[in-house]
Amino acid sequence: MEVILKKDLDRLGSANEIVTVKDGYGRNYLIPRGLAVLATESAKKVHAENQKQQAHKAAKIKEDAEAIAEKMSSVKLQVGAKAGEKGKIFGSVNTIQISEALEKEGYDIDRRNITIVDEPIKELGSYKATVKLHKEVAVEVDFEVVAE
Repeated sequence: MEVILKKDLDRLGSANEIVTVKDGYGRNYLIPRGLAVLATESAKKVHAENQKQQAHKAAKIKEDAEAIAEKMSSVKLQVGAKAGEKGKIFGSVNTIQISEALEKEGYDIDRRNITIVDEPIKELGSYKATVKLHKEVAVEVDFEVVAE
């Protein structure tokens, strides 16, 4: 029996994948629980059309992320921090401050999508951060920590 999976299942397949299972497993477990639907000819055609549309949308999203990455690569950020006389910061600079600095430049990036290369930052100076815009698109952003 062929079924189209609605959700990811361990040892069976991922969502939107057509798999062959034993009749009893499909009829008595997968279909009643809403984990899969029977792969009839019409369901396969609908599935193929949905896959094509999703691929088109994913390509558009990736293209937009690449355009943003190209613009963002030339941005030079300044992050202000309270520091002592010898350039040592009170506390440290983290992804929240970088996210706020990017927001001032016009980029709305969630702090969870930012990773600092030389973490933790405890002194004034220039550093790099990696911003993940898409699962396949990431850009390195230079930023400078200056005293307030």
